[in-house]
This record gives sequence, C-alpha cells and structure tokens, in this order.
Amino acid sequence: MTEDYAEKMTRKTDAELERYIGSRAEYRDDAVLAALDELARRGHPHPDAAQLRPKLEAGVREQQVRLDAEDQRIGTLYESTEVVEAEETGPRLYSPITITWFSVLFSMLAGGVLLGLNLRQLGRTGGLVRLVLFVLLYFVGGMLALSWLVQRYGMSTWLLSLFDLPAIIAYIFWFWPRYVRTYTYQTRNWLIPFAICAVLKIGLLVLAAQQLSKLMGSLPMH
Repeated sequence: MTEDYAEKMTRKTDAELERYIGSRAEYRDDAVLAALDELARRGHPHPDAAQLRPKLEAGVREQQVRLDAEDQRIGTLYESTEVVEAEETGPRLYSPITITWFSVLFSMLAGGVLLGLNLRQLGRTGGLVRLVLFVLLYFVGGMLALSWLVQRYGMSTWLLSLFDLPAIIAYIFWFWPRYVRTYTYQTRNWLIPFAICAVLKIGLLVLAAQQLSKLMGSLPMH
C-alpha cells in the first residue's frame, strides 16, 4: 500500500508532508510513511524519522495482515456463493429414489417415464431413444416370458413382484450413469406425476373389476 501513496506524495509541498507527519493519528500509517520517504528523497529528512519509522512499518504490516484476512474471508464467501448458485441453477430432475419408488408402486413404465423426462430435460436425445427402445422391448419380452412362466408353473405372486426389478436396476445403474451423468441437481417435484399415476392405476383397477364382473355374469349358472 505504501507504493500507492508514493506517487501522491510527490505532488505535496513540504508543508503538506510535514502536516501528514505532525497529524499522523489522522492518517493511515502507509500514508505517513510515504510522506517520510518523500521528505528524505527531497533532502529534508524529518528529525523524528528514525524514531517513527519502526512504529509506522509495524502498523503497515498489521494493516496488511488484516486486509489479507479480509480478502481471504471474502474469497471464501464468494466461493460458497458460487456453489450455492450452481446448485440453485442446476437442472431440475427426478431423483433415482423417486424413479425407483414410482417403478415399485406403479410400474416400470412409470419409472421409465420419469427417467425419460430427465433425459429430455438434459437434452440427451440419444439416451432417450435408447430408453424408449429398452422399455418397449422389456415390456413386450417380459410379458411373453411371464405368460410362458404362468402357463408352465402357474400364477405366482412372486413372479409378478419381480417383474419390474431388472428394469429398475437398468434405470439406476445403467441409464443414469451413462446418460444422465450427474448427481448434482435440484429435486423435481413428484406430486403431479404421483397424482396422475394414482388416477391411472385406480382407473385401470376399476376397469379390470368391471370386465371381471361382466365375465363372471356371462358364465352359465349350474
């Protein structure tokens, strides 16, 4: 900081420089020190220069330590603010946990739709196309395999419960790390998709119950 005042002191008169030293309590230590240096450069050293200089230099060092500490604090605060802003402006995505729960509660199709919305949000067109193909092939192939297993071994609840498991594993451990490629994001609200899936599931159950009732009613009575 002394160098900043050195050029300023060259424009001062000797009387003004003496005023800096005589009223040094009103000025910064580096300004007073620059005034001493300028008087010495002009060949008019102040008579108390040898006595004042160590104290002024110590004050300048203390001031520099405080400024460095303040700069470090501001730098740390700025970095923290950048991290928060990055998090707040990150993509809004459905989390792997949400995708898993939707797949378990409703269907692997529901989890696939959420994952597809993530890929669309990120602009991962290639990953989205691969996901759609995977879901279609898995669903068709899975239904054929399930039909074959039911015909061979009979209806079993554990077969139905395990139907979605491979798809969930593929969503979380294959598609997410390869096509989403981030775990830094804002969690997207899942209430609206949940309500839609719940309404669809209830509607399908009601429709299935109606069809079953019609089928039972059409059977001949014995």
